[in-house]
Amino acid sequence: MTAVRTAKQYLTYVSAGPFQYAIAETLRLPDAYFDSFRTDLRRKRDLLGDGLRAAGFEVYQPKGTYFITTDITPLGEKDAHAFCRALPERCGVVAIPNSVFYDDPDAGRSQVRFAFCKRDDVLHEAAGRLRRLTV
Repeated sequence: MTAVRTAKQYLTYVSAGPFQYAIAETLRLPDAYFDSFRTDLRRKRDLLGDGLRAAGFEVYQPKGTYFITTDITPLGEKDAHAFCRALPERCGVVAIPNSVFYDDPDAGRSQVRFAFCKRDDVLHEAAGRLRRLTV
């Protein structure tokens, strides 16, 4: 199982050969499509970022991804792995510990990331659930 999970983690965010044709077609879309896409993602980033700040997280504002990295130490937490494992049961939200992306896991020990490429209602619900952590 460890090998399968590891392989999946590295393949999930890679564009496989067949998808490259779809990407080429997408690049032919008009600039207005990409402008709208960028505006929508920025709005979603801000929506979740504001919700995370309201929940007590320190938020590192991203500029070129659909993940928000946060620090959990303002919540009294130190271990991102333990925090992320307990988070679904605590409030029904998932996050990924950033240390899985580091050669030195201690470097990102208190950082977790959340995806904001979701529907607005999902982002609002997640922000509300995460506020329960500080109550």
